[in-house]
Amino acid sequence: MPDVMITIGGREFEVGCQPGEEHFLRSAAKLLDNEASVLVGQIGRMPETRMLLMAGLMLADKAAALEDQLRTAEERAIVAERVATDARAHPERIEVPVIPDIVTDTLAEIAARAEALADRVEERRA
Repeated sequence: MPDVMITIGGREFEVGCQPGEEHFLRSAAKLLDNEASVLVGQIGRMPETRMLLMAGLMLADKAAALEDQLRTAEERAIVAERVATDARAHPERIEVPVIPDIVTDTLAEIAARAEALADRVEERRA
């Protein structure tokens, strides 16, 4: 089990972790150190147990706020998915009261070409 030296609030600690988890330990220690550094900067020197407790509580408060935000985002995603599913099940119908002349002219031209091609195919068969 590797031992890793970490610094929290200006104090060094030796902590053991599972092999390959050193990076995660250092990342977690950095988060805790950031909170402890704020405390030390505001309050000054304090017993390490109190510093660690307060820094841990500050991190827990941030984690709780993030969990609330995540829960809210998940609820919004569920509602959005329901709306999207309902929209696919009941698509909005759009009616155009008047078809523009260019559309009917173009369709008539396409139909005439299709008929001319059909006539040529029939002539070649015969």
